[in-house]
This record gives sequence, C-alpha cells and structure tokens, in this order.
Amino acid sequence: MKRLVGLTMVLGLVLLTGVAFAADSNTLTVSASVSGTCKFVSATSSLNFGALDPSVGNNVNGSTSVNFWCTKGVITDSITTGNGAHWSGSSRQMAEAGGDLIPYSLTLTKDANTNQGPASPRTLTINGTVLGTDYTGKTAGNYTDTVTLSITP
Repeated sequence: MKRLVGLTMVLGLVLLTGVAFAADSNTLTVSASVSGTCKFVSATSSLNFGALDPSVGNNVNGSTSVNFWCTKGVITDSITTGNGAHWSGSSRQMAEAGGDLIPYSLTLTKDANTNQGPASPRTLTINGTVLGTDYTGKTAGNYTDTVTLSITP
C-alpha cells in the first residue's frame, strides 16, 4: 500500500509541475546524380565490300549498322571514326598481306530517335565506298583495315 501511495504522489507531482517530454525531428536530404553516358551495344562490327571484280571496275558500296545508347536526355551524342590502321594523308585504306592498298571512304548516319537509355538502343548506319579506279590494278587477295568508332555524350 505504501508503494501505491508513493507512486500516486510522484504521478501527482509530475502533473502539477508541468513536466513534459518533447520530441524532436531531423530532415534528411537524399541525393544522387545520373551520369550522362553513351555506349555501343556490341564491341565489334564489320563492313564487307564483298568481292571486287577488277574486270568491271565499278564503284562498290557497302553498308552495316551498329546499335548504341545514351542516357535519357543526353543530346550531344557524338560519334567519330578513327583513321584506321593504314591511313595515308587524307584517306583510309585496306591493306593486303603483300602491301597493296585500296582506299575507301566512310559516312556515319544516326537515326533520328532521341536518347532514352539502354532499354531503347539507337541505330548508327555506316556506309562505305570503294572507287572502281582504286582497285582495278591491285593484287588479288584479302584486304582489311581496322577503324575505331568512338562515342561521347
């Protein structure tokens, strides 16, 4: 009983003195940033002009496409081509094992879509041309070159 009376007195005292317990708060700011990036979907691609017939000597065109994506909202996607392994002055050239060279040209055309991220890849069309006059006197064989495509946001 003494305990009950003591507890009642303490409770009464707390109520009379106006002691209150106060809560407090904190505002947490959460942040992140999304990087503007562009990537090719595949690390390699190829453009094959096929068999060049020197008896005909016509210009030969080739075409291929490469998929790429850029972060949604990136509007400055720039795709450039390197000079290739056999660049000479102002032209790219394919080489054959004996050292003969065949010049060729490349043009790049991106589709008109906007960048929407990796779930919506875009298409880059690569067109190339070999002039008939550039291969009619060349050695029979396989001609190759390696060109690096670069993409930046």
